[in-house]
This record gives sequence, C-alpha cells and structure tokens, in this order.
Amino acid sequence: MKITDTHTHLYMKEFDEDIHHVIQKAFQKGIDRFLLPSIDSSTIPSILKLEKKYPNVCFSMIGLHPNKVDPYSLEKELNHIKTWLYKSNSFISIGEIGIDLHSNKKFFDEQKYAFQTQIQWAKKKKLPVVIHCRKAFDQIFHILSKEKDSSLKGVFHCFSGTLEQAKKIIDFGIQLGIGGMITFKNNHIDKFLHKISLNHIVLETDSPYLSPHPFRGKRNEPVNLRIILKKLSEIYSISEEKISDIIHFNVEKLFF
Repeated sequence: MKITDTHTHLYMKEFDEDIHHVIQKAFQKGIDRFLLPSIDSSTIPSILKLEKKYPNVCFSMIGLHPNKVDPYSLEKELNHIKTWLYKSNSFISIGEIGIDLHSNKKFFDEQKYAFQTQIQWAKKKKLPVVIHCRKAFDQIFHILSKEKDSSLKGVFHCFSGTLEQAKKIIDFGIQLGIGGMITFKNNHIDKFLHKISLNHIVLETDSPYLSPHPFRGKRNEPVNLRIILKKLSEIYSISEEKISDIIHFNVEKLFF
C-alpha cells in the first residue's frame, strides 16, 4: 500500500522536536510521501531544507496563502515567490493559494489578484495549484471560470462543500482534497461523497491542523491518513487497499 499525504505542514515548529519519528511512524503505515504547501516566502527555506533532508519523500510547493495577503507587502511578496519559482525546479505545485473570507475579509481585492496571478504562473509552468477556500466558493469559482482551460489542474484543499460544488470543482479539472473533517460528527460530506468517483479524490491531513476523530484538538500527523482511508472504505464499501491504489494513481497523474 502506497499513500501520499498531499497536504502537510511538516516544516512547522510543531514538528521541530520529533520530525524523524513522525515520518517513520507514517512509513510503518504505508504513508511514504509528503507534499509540503508553503504559506509565504518566509516558509520556503524551511520546506526546501526538509525536502533536502528527506529526498523523494518530502516534496515542495510554493505559494502565497490568502491569510498572508497584505496590500502593503503584496507585490514584494509575490515577486519573492516568483523569483523562487523561476530559479528552482524543486516545486511540484503552486499552493496553497486561494481566497479566505472567514479570516481576511478586508483584503478581498488583493486576495483575488494574488490568487489569479498565481494560477497564471502555474499554467505557464504546467504545475497544479492547491486551492485554499473558506467561505468563498462563489468567488473562487468566478476566478477559475476566467482561467479554465486544458492546462488548469490541481486540488481543492480541505473540501467541505456540497455535492453541486464538488461536481463544479471536478468540471474545472480540480481534484477534491479529503482530510480529517470527513470523520467529524457534524460533517455532511460523507452523506454524498459516494456519488463522486474515487478518480477525483486525493488524501491529505493538513497536519498539524484538523486532526480526525478521535484525535480532534491534538496535533495532527500524516499517520492519521489511515483513519481517513478507513472512513472512505466505509463510505464507498471498497477495501482500503483498492482505494489506496486508485488514489495513488490520481496523485501520480497530478503531481508526478
């Protein structure tokens, strides 16, 4: 069984003391690759350092998170990221990028600009995007509609929408990132996810955030992908091994 955590922040301080143990524990459960989304240019050196320490295990992404968008530093920050992007071939994706109207409403115009700009870079570099969306489905869809073509691909990180929204995302050529929220008692995705083909799904933890039940409130780790995989097996009535094979193919096709 080969499983990739397509969204984990292993470079954060929460893992400083035991990163090797965290990775080894995941290895023992079949999770053998970790894709690392950046937040802003300040996180890129830490991500690249981890990739160098664990080659062919950790893989770097690059991007400006919507919650880090600030009109006073936006152009400078985007220029930093663009410079990194074009001087290195290390990055397998641009992310996480998007729009967040829960935490950062006041810079909506700047968020839209940063999001669309980074999508355009991704298309030029033929890289997938990893999209952060919080309370902004319509706004995200509006920009994706402008940029939709055969080169647009990626993951809708931490999907928490409706069946109709899921179908719309897939129509844009974007995969659904499924994580720990699917195990929450108040989640609604498990009621309709079986109507979505597994060909449109990848797995993620967003660790150290969003730990699945029964570990809510504790530090999340890539090993917890096995809990998410078990939940998918229940939803689809398919073995964990079969699901992992399908999703492994999805990840290979999208990122590698």
